[in-house]
Amino acid sequence: MNRIDPPPPQHKRLARTGLAAAESRPRPERTFNGIPVSPGVGIGPVFGTSEPEAVIHHRIIDTAEIGPEGARLEAAIVQSRKQLLKLRSRLTMLPEDSQSEIAPMIDAYIRMIGPSRLIRGVRRRIEENLICAESAVTQEAEAIAAAIMSQAEPGLSAEDKASLKRRADEVQEIARRLIRNLTRAPFRSFAGLPEGAILVSESLRPADAALLDPSRLAAVVTEEGGADGHTAVMLRALGVPAVLGATGLGQAVKPGDTAIVDGVTGQVTLNPAPPALAAARKAVTAFTRERQRYARLRRLPAETQDGEAVELQANLELPVELPRIIQSGAVGIGLLRTEFLFMNRETIPDEATQTESYRAIVEAMHGDPVTIRVLDWGGEKEIEALALAGIVPEIADANPALGLRGIRLLLRRPELLETQFAAILRAAMAGPVRVLLPMVTTVGEVRAAREIYERVARRVRRRGEKIPEKLPPLGIMIETPGAALSSDALALEADFFAIGTNDLTAYTLAVDRAESDVAPLYDPIHPAVLRLVQFATEAALRLRMPVSICGELAASPKMTPLLLGLGVRSLSMNASAVPRVKQMIRSVAIDACVRFARRVMEQSDPERIREMLDAFGAPTEQPGRP
Repeated sequence: MNRIDPPPPQHKRLARTGLAAAESRPRPERTFNGIPVSPGVGIGPVFGTSEPEAVIHHRIIDTAEIGPEGARLEAAIVQSRKQLLKLRSRLTMLPEDSQSEIAPMIDAYIRMIGPSRLIRGVRRRIEENLICAESAVTQEAEAIAAAIMSQAEPGLSAEDKASLKRRADEVQEIARRLIRNLTRAPFRSFAGLPEGAILVSESLRPADAALLDPSRLAAVVTEEGGADGHTAVMLRALGVPAVLGATGLGQAVKPGDTAIVDGVTGQVTLNPAPPALAAARKAVTAFTRERQRYARLRRLPAETQDGEAVELQANLELPVELPRIIQSGAVGIGLLRTEFLFMNRETIPDEATQTESYRAIVEAMHGDPVTIRVLDWGGEKEIEALALAGIVPEIADANPALGLRGIRLLLRRPELLETQFAAILRAAMAGPVRVLLPMVTTVGEVRAAREIYERVARRVRRRGEKIPEKLPPLGIMIETPGAALSSDALALEADFFAIGTNDLTAYTLAVDRAESDVAPLYDPIHPAVLRLVQFATEAALRLRMPVSICGELAASPKMTPLLLGLGVRSLSMNASAVPRVKQMIRSVAIDACVRFARRVMEQSDPERIREMLDAFGAPTEQPGRP
């Protein structure tokens, strides 16, 4: 016999009905304003993420425990270093201008877990105060951060105070990593991030952003952060619509919510009503249409209105970027950085390994030229294989940019250069190749490298290996004021110039963009930088020698008319910048660019130059969204 339950009391039925109605009723639309940091519009379900708290047990230790606690600290340092090196290797997939923002910060973290003030202080606290490693890390980091912030005197500017705060945060960030490794607390995970979701978080560190897969994300929103931080740079590099500093959003978000993120205006709309959704979908369509317009440019030549051809090439960090380069419409690789072959391995790649890698890239370009830069190790670049081989110090110099780097290292350890030369020459049988020497400052360096180059070619031929009858051109990077000012003499020794404006700007203005105190002084359109570019370009043109720009300036459409007016006809940039630069090239005439360049080079005020660049490029500059 079936049992029939009696109906629930009237008040319970009404309560259940009301709850169901409330659950089914759409949540009201709410708007939050933040700081736009990466253009585009994202629509999707929200996905919240948080980092599990690291539980610290502060305790006093016995004298006999000093050794074991020190060993625990060393293990945490080793683990932290491996994590940071792995994180840094991921950055090689980003364009150079983004790497130049993020990589120095990761390098600074790596140095901080070496023989730094922080680590020395932690060891001292373990030994003298008889406290566990977690306590020592916490106390020392807090003490250093407090000492940094104590410099924020009442008369200090807001910008200087923000700079001090960033430095203190960097110390705390390293301490956080050490403590999580000491306590074995897991780091933030994005494994469960559904495709097409909008990531909402209270904060996002650069190390977290580096772990994101942009192909799975619709957008990113945080309650903290700003447009000038490293996280913002990382998100722009990933190409993900992003808004930071959207205060209160985290508390308002609930599972199942939908959001619209506008990376141009900084507005975040939670549970959008139909009109807002319709407008956002139109914005997404417009953004997509703009991208399609640039895609159509791929089939059109990079040619000015008066028929002057310009060579547009792409920079390559990793082989996985090849499809993006081919789709961009670039006609070759203007800068292939070979550091990827040396990173994340314990041994130096041999000639066969390098030959295979270079040949695969050359073949993939189907006859378009490839410029291969030999190893450009600097003290700020962590390449474990070189350190384990005793070729470079394990710990970077205090000022690596002025030390043993680039061609200086290669000439001191010629076996590295000989192996690369041999591999490149063999790979050159697969297609047109050029060889590029990094960080050249003297004529003697070019002569010494060419002597090795020709000697290696003779040796490879004697072995019976096939290499081009005419050796690929051997060119140099112009990256220092010394090289630019010596370009007349260097042009007599080199086959071509590649002007690297990122390092040239840093060396000319004595500014490290990773140093927040002086980062605003980094300005590629400073008259001194532009005059060095002009000087080097004219030296090459007088000898009818090829010259290209492969730094940050090459990727800026606003800079294109000026560079064309100075005589540059070859530009190499990250693949994503190629369509916009091509659009600018197709909208100008050389005569107008030459007249414009003359007016610009008469200026001594960077702000006035910036105004002129904005005014000249305004008709063709397109926003990220209408």
